[in-house]
Amino acid sequence: MKLDKMSRSETLLVRLNSTSVGTLTRLVDDTVVFAFDPTYEENRESPILSQSFKTADGGLTIGRPITGPSLSPFFSNLLPEGPLRDFLADKLTINSKREFFLLVALGLDLPGAVIVEPIGELSSVTDQEYLLAERQARPILRFSLAGVQLKFSAILNRAETFTIPTDGMGGSWILKLPSESHPHLPEIEHAMLSFAKLVGIDVPEIKLVPTVSVVGLPEQFGNTIADSLAVKRFDRNEDGSRIHIEDFAQVYNVYPKDKYEKAGYGHIAKVLWAEAGEVCFTEFVRRLVFTVAIGNGDMHLKNWSLIYTNPLKPSLSPAYDFVPTIGYISRETLALNLGGTKEFNDVTIDKFKKMAKQAGASERLTANIVNETCERVLHCWNRDRDTIGLPAETLTMLDRHMKTLPLLRPH
Repeated sequence: MKLDKMSRSETLLVRLNSTSVGTLTRLVDDTVVFAFDPTYEENRESPILSQSFKTADGGLTIGRPITGPSLSPFFSNLLPEGPLRDFLADKLTINSKREFFLLVALGLDLPGAVIVEPIGELSSVTDQEYLLAERQARPILRFSLAGVQLKFSAILNRAETFTIPTDGMGGSWILKLPSESHPHLPEIEHAMLSFAKLVGIDVPEIKLVPTVSVVGLPEQFGNTIADSLAVKRFDRNEDGSRIHIEDFAQVYNVYPKDKYEKAGYGHIAKVLWAEAGEVCFTEFVRRLVFTVAIGNGDMHLKNWSLIYTNPLKPSLSPAYDFVPTIGYISRETLALNLGGTKEFNDVTIDKFKKMAKQAGASERLTANIVNETCERVLHCWNRDRDTIGLPAETLTMLDRHMKTLPLLRPH
């Protein structure tokens, strides 16, 4: 492969669907600069890219965020993390820390409506460690959905089977593979999302799928005996068009590594109350009660998202990643602070009211939502616990957990 000297700047065009938003430019010293398109910047009716770029009066933050070699938090959070990032980077022959080049490779199928494309031809660099591979004759998976668990974009066929596109892009479903370190994870997440739907929580369409039945999986996964979880993408319409989303790490301008640290549930509640309204705030509180009830210690900033079905006004996206992590980690707490605590056994209605006060929301409304949701959780659990598909050991563990929670005791 011919390698050019790293002697010129390189620029990516950033769009929201067909709207030009701005550019990302990598300079010769590896600095990355993001700049808004002047037309986007001046138009108050432009679709929202992120709450993190909004000013107090509803305008757009003026300035050019400069980073390097990592991208700024908004763009960094569009990329996968952990094993998924390493897998894709290896397939693409890209160093996983070189986020600019990873964004180049994955920019046509990012979460939401963000599309990133090179302006002109990009150079390669001389250091082999940072080599950006040219397109190969063999297909390379180029799907990116932020997260850690191994997952692929998939197409649902008429025969109710799934196919992974040859380039990994364009599917309207996400296929989440089994985990070697977390037994029965797809089955348990399927059961928890089903349980959440019974409680009245908004969840996407889901299916449990025999992994061996999926066509087009990379060879190392094709013979997996366990089931995978298929989740319908809520950032895609039926016709394949894109709906913009952003997670709360993007909202609060936080890098993925800090998704447990830089904000609490009160911060999420504050944005929802102010920007999305009472209905979305109610849904958030309902999900947070459910999170406590099932012992889910992984509802960090990236596991809550805004969705822009209206490009100028956000709402809370459907729920995702509902897993009782207490079944996998012996000493587990909430991912974020809730009214001054992270301890499941310390969560009470008063903690929720304290969170509401921090958010500027109604404490009485919040208490009513908590009480109502606790009743729903207990009713549905007692009625449906044996039919939602949980392994016996998980069912026993959740029985024990719920009995220890002050929140679920009669008030």
